[in-house]
Amino acid sequence: MTQPTLADLIDLRLNRRGLIRGAVALTASSPFATAAQEAGPSTLTFKELAHTLNEQQHVAEGYDMQILIRWGDPVVAGAPAFDPANLSAAAQEKQFGYNNDYLGLHPLPYGSKAGDRFLLVANHEYVNPRLMFAGLETERDKSRAQAEVEMAAIGGSVVEIARGGSGWQVVADSKYNRRISVNTLIEISGAAAGHELMKTVADPTGRKVLGTLNNCAGGSTPWGTWLTCEENFNAFFGGDAAKLDPQVVKRYGLGRSQYGWEPHAERFDMGKEPNESNRFGWVVEIDPYEPEAAPVKRTALGRVKHEGCTYALAKDGRVVLYTGDDERFEFVYKFVTARPWNPTDRAANKNLLDEGTLHVARFDADGKVEWLPLVQGQGPLTAENGFASQADVLIKTRLAASLLKPTPMDRPEDIETNPVNGRVYVVLTNNGQRKPDQTDKANPRAANAHGHILEIAPKDGDHAATEGTWSIFLLAGKPGTDAGARYHRATSEQGWLSCPDNIAFDSKGRIWIVTDGAPAAAGVADGVYGADTMGHGRALTRCFYQAPTGAEVCGPIFTPDDRTFFLAVQHPGEDKGSTFEKPSTRWPDFKDGVPPRPSVVAITRKGGGTIGS
Repeated sequence: MTQPTLADLIDLRLNRRGLIRGAVALTASSPFATAAQEAGPSTLTFKELAHTLNEQQHVAEGYDMQILIRWGDPVVAGAPAFDPANLSAAAQEKQFGYNNDYLGLHPLPYGSKAGDRFLLVANHEYVNPRLMFAGLETERDKSRAQAEVEMAAIGGSVVEIARGGSGWQVVADSKYNRRISVNTLIEISGAAAGHELMKTVADPTGRKVLGTLNNCAGGSTPWGTWLTCEENFNAFFGGDAAKLDPQVVKRYGLGRSQYGWEPHAERFDMGKEPNESNRFGWVVEIDPYEPEAAPVKRTALGRVKHEGCTYALAKDGRVVLYTGDDERFEFVYKFVTARPWNPTDRAANKNLLDEGTLHVARFDADGKVEWLPLVQGQGPLTAENGFASQADVLIKTRLAASLLKPTPMDRPEDIETNPVNGRVYVVLTNNGQRKPDQTDKANPRAANAHGHILEIAPKDGDHAATEGTWSIFLLAGKPGTDAGARYHRATSEQGWLSCPDNIAFDSKGRIWIVTDGAPAAAGVADGVYGADTMGHGRALTRCFYQAPTGAEVCGPIFTPDDRTFFLAVQHPGEDKGSTFEKPSTRWPDFKDGVPPRPSVVAITRKGGGTIGS
């Protein structure tokens, strides 16, 4: 008889209590809880929301939704009002950008515990031209002026917000309010700075770059800076890629522009400026408290399609940053700083992210996770294999990592540490390209349309450890319909989910999962699902929020008191055939002539109280 592996035993140990307890009030054959069992063993007591898919947003009964800020709303002093019929780059540089993704809350004043004033930071990932501009048929029909509007709409925003009697409000003309775009001057630091592959005609030093783009998820640091992550940067570069390393072109997906900027800005033409693309795909550190300080691309964290960068502290005070490379069959990474952070001297942490060790994860079949160091000169990372310096390792991180034989994953997106149990949760959105002979313990399903979430326990609770154990927290999909779907057995017919993307934890350590891709994969709106991570309700997911058609939900974050839950709702109306003139929804304005607008939503409990219970 085949003996169970450690992974099997961990999985059984972590899930068995919930599975057994959740079986109460269920028939042996039913995959869903009875309607009478509203919360079951879950500590989340809200009335569960039904799955939907329409032009509106929906939240559980007993909660209010407020649109805090929308694409085009003023950010910087002097910003004009939003005018969808007369968009301009000059206006957009002062207005809230398009497709808000990651959200972060930085308290005011710095270090405050009060929780009524924050700097809200938001990533602006990409644009949808057919929903932005009237009459646009293809990317090649785009004018220079329209391309410049798009460049101004991408990047990030810093906005001061305050809580008052009528809810949350943007503080107009705050000295902190700021836009970062493709035109913002950014410094390059770390081992890759100044390397020959980072130099361009405009920047012969290889230490300055204009802009950041395709900023997806992100994170923060213990000293209060914002980490914004460049994901699918390859989509912005066109032209002839013959001057680039063909291995890099293939592995990073370069060669075809999706946005058609290269006729209007030569630096996005690889035939004319082959090194420009090397200057994207990084984690960018921004100080929201210092609006005049230049953002910095921290190359020590590697160049991949970063989806998030979230921190945990090692036992010795070093900072550990977890990040996923969001593409099918790519890897999970963590970076460990060379020295501890200084909690009493904020300035002493200014360049802490320039020195440390980048690791890539191997999820072994016996339930052990190994973190393999990506250090030039160690193992196969030698000049003979194309890595003559640490800069080579960092600029070509995907190629270097592959030589160490880590585990190819099902689109690793957000990675977060639970503040209560100290475990690390890895969100894997889906991978329809995985074949049966490519499955493994950590990615157990072929043609994985619905995704799953892993849970890591670092060895001895130390995030700097190079070992740990892992298990599967949940396998998404509809129980009884989608092969392998697995949650707590008391999960209701409304509680299952598809395509997990980002996650957040409340102060009780409960996980809140937002989704991206559920309409196509499962025929339901993308939304928000909460669940316990410990106790009898572990992995009993419950539907809390549903987005309007075409939209994904991202950027989930709670205020420290759990009384407000902020969500970023991006690309509403991004359905097949949807256009500026005839969008599938006009959320959130619902006014003729106004296209759908990506927005930040603030959710609070009617009458006050904490979210979820």
